[in-house]
Amino acid sequence: MKKRLFSCIVLAVWAFGLLNGCKHDPIIVDPFIPNSSWELIQHNIFEPKCVACHSPNSRFAQESDLILNKETGYENLLNRKPFNSAAENEGLWLLRKEGIKSLEESFLWEKINAPNAEHFYQDHPHYGEMMPLGGPFLTNGELAYIKEWIIQGAPKTGWVADDSLLLDHSQVELPQTAAKPLDPPPQGIQFHMGPFRIKPGTERELFYYEPLENEEAIYISGFEISMKIGSHHFLMHRYPGDKPESRVYRDLYRNNGRYVLSTLRQMKDRIYIFGSQYRFADYFYPPGVALKFPANDGIDFNTHYVNFGEEDMIGEAWVNLHTLAKEKVMYEAENLFINNKDFKLPPKKITTISNTHIFEDEVQLILLFSHAHKRNTEFRIYLEGGPRDGELIYFSRDWQHPPMIDFNPPIILKGGTGLRGEAVYSNMTNKTIKFGTSEDDEMMIMSGTIFRN
Repeated sequence: MKKRLFSCIVLAVWAFGLLNGCKHDPIIVDPFIPNSSWELIQHNIFEPKCVACHSPNSRFAQESDLILNKETGYENLLNRKPFNSAAENEGLWLLRKEGIKSLEESFLWEKINAPNAEHFYQDHPHYGEMMPLGGPFLTNGELAYIKEWIIQGAPKTGWVADDSLLLDHSQVELPQTAAKPLDPPPQGIQFHMGPFRIKPGTERELFYYEPLENEEAIYISGFEISMKIGSHHFLMHRYPGDKPESRVYRDLYRNNGRYVLSTLRQMKDRIYIFGSQYRFADYFYPPGVALKFPANDGIDFNTHYVNFGEEDMIGEAWVNLHTLAKEKVMYEAENLFINNKDFKLPPKKITTISNTHIFEDEVQLILLFSHAHKRNTEFRIYLEGGPRDGELIYFSRDWQHPPMIDFNPPIILKGGTGLRGEAVYSNMTNKTIKFGTSEDDEMMIMSGTIFRN
C-alpha cells in the first residue's frame, strides 16, 4: 500500500485547529481530504497551479483544447491526442493508462517535466512553452508524485503513489547553454574534462584517463555530471589490467573518419561504471550501497560530440564522485552492461532485435537504462522468468535521451531469471546496418546497477 502521509498531515492539522478553538488569529486550512492519488493531484497541484489557465472560457484552454477543472479534468486528459500538431504527429498522447510506456508517450509529462527543459526546447521547438506558463514550475516532489502515478497506470481511484514525495519542495533551475561547473562534493572527488574543440560537420569521440591516486579502496555512493551542449553521451569506465596513458586525450577517429586502432583496442578491456546521454545527470545509490574502486585505480572518461553546425564547437564536462566511508557500506553495487553486437538491420525495413540476460544468483536491480543510435524507435525491457515474467519495466522512444529508471524498492531477480530487451529499428537506407560505435552504426545496450545480499 502506498503511504498517505500528506493526507494524514492535512487532516491532523485541521483537527488540531478545531479542537483548540483558534484562540488567536485562525489558521485557515483547506479541509478537503483526497480519496485517491488522482484527487490529490487534481486538488493540490492542478487546481492551484494549472486550472486558472485551463478553465472553461479561458483563452489558454481554447488554444490547448484542455480544461483541467475537477469535474472533467481526468476525462479531458485520458486517451486524448494533443491539440499540438507536432506532438500528435510524433505519436504522443495527453495521457494513457499503459504504465511506464505512457510516461514516454505523454504530452502532459513533456509539458510539466521541468528538469528535462533543455531537451524539450532544443529537440521539440514546436511543442510550445513548458507549463505552468511563465512559472513557477511544479516542485520536484510534485513531479515525482505525478510520475509515479502515471507509471502505476494513472488510475482515477485508489492510492498508487507515496504522499511523502510531496514533502520535497525544491524546484529545478532551467539549465543554460553553457556548461555549469559543479560545486565540489562535500565528501568525494571532482574531475574536469576539457575544453576541447569539435570542428563543423564532424563528430569527435574522446577518451581521457584520470588516476584516482588512491592508496586504499574507495567506495562511490553517487555521481553528478554536467557538460556542454552537443554531447551524444558521457561514459565512465575502469580498466582492471593495463591502464591507458594518464591525462592525455585519445581520439577514436582520425580526420579521415577511420578508427585510431590503439584506442579501439583499449576499449575491449574496459569495465562500465556509469554514464548519461543528458547534459546534466545525477544518481545516488540507496543508503548503504556503494561501488568499490580498488587501490591505485582510475577512471577513463569517454565523451562523444556531434557538431552539425557551421562553426567550431567547444566541449567540456565536470564530474563529481561522492564517496562513502567503508564502515558505512553494507552492499557493493555492480554495474550491468548487457551488449548485443550480433545483429543486422536489412535495408528499407523495420527490424526488431532482442537480447536476454539470465542471472545465475539472486540480485537486486536498482537502476536501468538503454543505449542505441538514431535508427532506434523503441526500446523495451521486460522481466524474464519468475512470477512477474513478461512484465514491462522499461520503455524508451527517444534514443538521444533514454530515461534512467530507478527502482525503489529494488526488483529482486532470483537465480534463473533475468532481463529481456527488445529494440525496434527503422533502417530506410540502401545498406545493411550492423553494430558499431559511429553515429551511422547501431547499438543495443541494456545498462544498469544491481547489488547482492
